[in-house]
Parts: sequence; structure tokens; C-alpha cells
Amino acid sequence: MLSLSPRGTVRASMTTSWMTGGFKTAGLVTGGLLVALLAASPARAGFTTFSVGGDATTASIQTTVDAFRAALGNPNNGNAAGPLFSGRREINWDGGGATNSSSSGSPLTAFTNTRGATFTTPGTGFLQTPLADPVFIGINPTYATTFSTFSPLRIFTPTGSNVTDSAFSIPGTSGATAATVGGFGAVFSDVDVANQTTIQFFDTGNNLIFTAAAPRGTVPTASLSFVGAIANAGERIARVRITTGNSALGPNDANGDTTDVVVMDDFLFAEPAAVPEPAGLALVTMGIIGLIRPRRGHHPSR
Repeated sequence: MLSLSPRGTVRASMTTSWMTGGFKTAGLVTGGLLVALLAASPARAGFTTFSVGGDATTASIQTTVDAFRAALGNPNNGNAAGPLFSGRREINWDGGGATNSSSSGSPLTAFTNTRGATFTTPGTGFLQTPLADPVFIGINPTYATTFSTFSPLRIFTPTGSNVTDSAFSIPGTSGATAATVGGFGAVFSDVDVANQTTIQFFDTGNNLIFTAAAPRGTVPTASLSFVGAIANAGERIARVRITTGNSALGPNDANGDTTDVVVMDDFLFAEPAAVPEPAGLALVTMGIIGLIRPRRGHHPSR
């Protein structure tokens, strides 16, 4: 784990998980040959993690966010259509300087075609909003001062739930071409309780491959935190689940109690890459199995 503290201290460690599986003999592999081959050898999952808890100012976490940007790669590809083979995507929820709130149901597809990210929630939908917007403070008037923004003026939050899922596709395909990414990170506001606000990564088989928690802020109210991780051994992320605190919007977030209401700001992720088509993988698999299967009529010399 690579973590940058507010003072710039660097700490390194490795998070690893293993997946193992058996190997079917070529003579028994028929329709399931792809699964058998993919399970043939162990695969190690490793991620480099960037995390920081700061105060209510952007500057308190900026160094870590910028280090994560650099690790994802340049340039910021903005709304450019893919496939592209380097760089990253960012979503800051600010709508080009929008000063009002924007609500939507689930799924949220506003960024599906432009950034390659589609968001869902088990709740009622999503809200992109300035902190003082009537829609937001209509949920709870104290929220105008409970949170802060990393990039002005709007934050992002699910409504009716504290869970957000993100799936990926090639930008420019309107979601038609499924994709994976090699890294993802997010900014959070007012993380008060440890190990409640998390990002979880899932592979194309919907297996959990990584979890990281956002650090607590360094001030009691309106703090900013960041956590992100980048695969360092070829892992691919098909879905990200973000859990914000331990409560959906609604209750007060009083200092010292166990209720932790958390909202989000900027998202940063690696450039989406297309998921290989099953037919293509099957062809590759068949070719490899052909190499290890003895030729008919061939006998080793005695």
C-alpha cells in the first residue's frame, strides 16, 4: 500500500489475494474449456493504494490526489471517444460550473458515453448539488456546513442508500462495449468513523478482488479524504462498489455519535479497456490446449 499522509510521508506495502483452481485434462474439456483454462493457474491480485485524510481545504489532500493522477497516467482524456490506450478519466460533478442541483434516478447514465462510467444504487437515485442548494438542505438543513467540496461547486451522493456501484464501458459507445479499468479513486467529505467508507473492486466474474477504506478526516466537520488504488499485477476492475459512511442522507451527522453520513466529490479512474470477447478467448484457449494435446498417431520414440 502506498499512502501519502497530509505531510507527504510515503508508506508502502502490498495487498494481495489469491485465486486458485484445478486443471481439467484436455480430453475432458469440451464446452467448459475456457473456464478450465482460466482456472488452471493461480493469479495474484496486487494493488498500490493512495490514501489521505485532510481538513476542510482542497490543499490538505491535493498532493495525494495529484500523485494518484500521475500514477493513472496522462492525459486526462475528458470526453474523447475511445478506445484509447493511455491516460485517465475524471468526473468532478460540477457540470461545467453549474450552480444548481441535478437529480436523477438509477442508473445514472450522464457519463456513460462521455467518460465510460455508469452508476447505480439500490436507493432512489443520485444527487449532484451545491452544498447550500434548497434540494440538498431540504433533506437536512445542517448539511450546508457538514460537508465541503474538493472541486467547487457540487458534491455527489446517492439518495435513499449509502451504496453506489460503477460499471465501465468504452467512451463513445453509449455503454455498448463493456470495459474494465486498472485503477479507481474517489474524494469523500466528512469521514468521521474508521473503516465505514470503502471502495471495493470486482473482476469480470463479479469476484471481490480488493477493498480499501477512506481515512478519517483531521477535523470534526466538513473534512476531505481520498482513497484510490491501482492494479500492479495486471488485474482488471469491472465494477466498483462505493460505500459512503454507515447511513443514507437524512440524519444529523453530529460529532461524537456513531452515525456517519458521507458524500463524494471527484472520481478518477484509468482509461477503460474493452473486455475481451468470449469467442476470442475461446479461440486462444483452444490454441493453447492444442499445443499440450498429443497429436493423433504420434508416439514418442522408445
